[in-house]
Amino acid sequence: MLKIEHLTKHYKGSSKGVTDLSLHIAPGDIYAFIGHNGAGKTTTLKCTAGIQDFDSGTIRIGGIDIQKDPLGCKRQLAYIPDNPDLYEYLTGIQYLNFIADIFAIGAGEREERIRKYGEAFEITASLGDLISSYSHGMKQKLALLSALVHQPRLLILDEPFVGLDPKAAVILKEIMRGICQDGGAIFFSTHVLDVAEKLCNKVAIIKEGTLTASGSMEDIVKQGQSLESIFMEVAGYAGAD
Repeated sequence: MLKIEHLTKHYKGSSKGVTDLSLHIAPGDIYAFIGHNGAGKTTTLKCTAGIQDFDSGTIRIGGIDIQKDPLGCKRQLAYIPDNPDLYEYLTGIQYLNFIADIFAIGAGEREERIRKYGEAFEITASLGDLISSYSHGMKQKLALLSALVHQPRLLILDEPFVGLDPKAAVILKEIMRGICQDGGAIFFSTHVLDVAEKLCNKVAIIKEGTLTASGSMEDIVKQGQSLESIFMEVAGYAGAD
């Protein structure tokens, strides 16, 4: 589904970036990507989504090289940043139809999906309102709907649970599981380690732009330990409060 090979991206005048990072995400994987602020998570996600260029390495989605055929890759994925930028002068339904138009989703399909996910996230009644009137949580829900309306094979999320109420977070986890059961894959960053441990079958830990651990959750989290304790140890914070 997603193959990142030797990804390197450095920023001019800064020590931040990513160095020689390789990850393989297979169909059915819910893959957590964890690390401290500035570790390189968002950089990796943006490169994977085709939003940001990188210095070297390759990224393939469904066997397609993102540098050679970026549109072919983007047709297969949806990306939601940690703070979605939405067109606030549109109503919610106008925005969803705009996204559906980009992906050439037929009227019947889009109506069914908007109804399904709108009801799931309890946002249907607000879709006729201007996005500028939405709370942060409502904008997050709308961004999720816009990502799901074209049924992406790969969902890339940066801190997706931030701003969601508890019920919406549960619904999102159910949707993520459903996507993977249907042969899709999820790659997302999070600071909520207990959620990642319970939800994900794979995990990668990044520190200062370098991958320090990756693999199945069972292999990374040993018996009697938690993902939090493993993260503190692997990331070099052993003994921290």
